[in-house]
Amino acid sequence: MDNGLIGLIGLARKAGKAEVGEESVSIAAKAHKARLILLASDAGEHTRRHGERLGEQGNCPALPLPLTKAELGGALGRGSCAILAFTDVGMAAAAAKKLAAADPALYGPAAQRLDYKAEKTLRRLLDQPGMNVLIMRQPCATLKAKERSRKPVRVYVDQSVCLGDGCG
Repeated sequence: MDNGLIGLIGLARKAGKAEVGEESVSIAAKAHKARLILLASDAGEHTRRHGERLGEQGNCPALPLPLTKAELGGALGRGSCAILAFTDVGMAAAAAKKLAAADPALYGPAAQRLDYKAEKTLRRLLDQPGMNVLIMRQPCATLKAKERSRKPVRVYVDQSVCLGDGCG
């Protein structure tokens, strides 16, 4: 399975937005910093139960991955890894979406929950006074339309639907 999930996991680790290993994940979950806990498909029963308990304690989903410990470890630059936690809600939502694309029945509800949390976080950021910096995954749809057209494009933005700079 490679729909970009492995790259996203590696990126999250490099960005400092993922905790790796049982101890680090446990600390993040208990501090309510974990947003999504992922378990390797061949993780031991004790690790799986512990991950599920941490998810309950940290109020975040704990999901099994279609990746083995070796595959997950490879994405993180390690020999193996049985458990990891995303600490950024946007990255957690992106990972859950990628998983839901492969298996909607198993991962769909968690993806919807995390997508809602990510949007809520984004709206809270947009409502803060002062300067905010948002790094988007893609340009705004209105900018794409302007770039495609050679003629001037008149754009109407429905403020009740638009997320501002948060649509990417």
